[in-house]
Amino acid sequence: MKTYSKIALLSALQQSSDALVSNIPRARTQTQRCMSMSPSDRQSPMTDSYVGRSGEDTMRSGPSYADDLEARLSGIDGSRAAGYGSNASGVKPSLAKQIFAKSAPTKVQGGTLKTFTFNSPSVDAVHVALKTNGRPLDADIELWQGPDNTPVKMRVYVEDGSKRPFSCMVATPRGPATIALRNIGHMEFPLDANVVADTPDLAASTDTDELRSEPLIIQGGALRTYPFDPMAKSIQILLNTDGRPLNARIELLQGPNNIKQLVELYTEDGMDRPFFMVVESPGSGNVVRIVNTATVEFPLTARVEAYSIDDAYDAYEPTMGGDAEPIMGGSSFGGGSFGGGGGGGSFMQNGRW
Repeated sequence: MKTYSKIALLSALQQSSDALVSNIPRARTQTQRCMSMSPSDRQSPMTDSYVGRSGEDTMRSGPSYADDLEARLSGIDGSRAAGYGSNASGVKPSLAKQIFAKSAPTKVQGGTLKTFTFNSPSVDAVHVALKTNGRPLDADIELWQGPDNTPVKMRVYVEDGSKRPFSCMVATPRGPATIALRNIGHMEFPLDANVVADTPDLAASTDTDELRSEPLIIQGGALRTYPFDPMAKSIQILLNTDGRPLNARIELLQGPNNIKQLVELYTEDGMDRPFFMVVESPGSGNVVRIVNTATVEFPLTARVEAYSIDDAYDAYEPTMGGDAEPIMGGSSFGGGSFGGGGGGGSFMQNGRW
């Protein structure tokens, strides 16, 4: 009896050892299968078979996760570029360029007046765009609604109307409206103007919910400044009140007390007719300064943020300086030179510094 039990125990041990040895080649076969793959198959392990926790072979079919992620990212980039509707760098086109692209501009000579009338009461806002061929821009813009009623007035000055074209949106609620544009410069300083109705295809809106910056209250007689990085190609500004009149001065500075663009604004109702504009800000050192020119009883609310950003801007790349063309006439230091006289912009006069 004891001999029979020993034989049965040895038989059971032999069977268990055979089963253990038989499982080892299966694992080696799985390893050898991976080693026998082609180099192209080894580069996409997500599509190969693998051993699950239960020990059974599982096959994952379809495109790899990396390929799917790349396709999704390319789709997002394509939709973003299509949303901007701009060049390959992804910069949103300026509002002035969008306005001038809708229709041919009107030439306004120095000292002349042009009017643009919208008879349809469905026009709630109009866009005004002004530019020059590189000369200074100086103009008065008024909104006429009814006899002797001017609810909006503004004075606009731009140092270079080609580099920094002016663009703004004027609210025209309730009935027909007329935009009066007067070029107060001399006859040597003509300008191009375009006035169009606000349509959904223009990438601008006075809806405060679409602006991401927090509103800032500027009390009467106070001022606020907003510096911007060089990657900000244009800046959007929205001013409104709680229904009181709005008096403000908007300046674009580039350097100490170097005003590149200036707007003096009056609106009889800052809630019914908020003011929105886009300022072009090429180069570096751009600062927007807003001054509430009214008394302390008339505060205003300001929202200032970047309108278009150049994603291709690299802070480590140098900026090339120097003028390609000779400068004719005086310089910006006054009098044509540091040493006085009416020279042609040179630091030296009559052979002396």
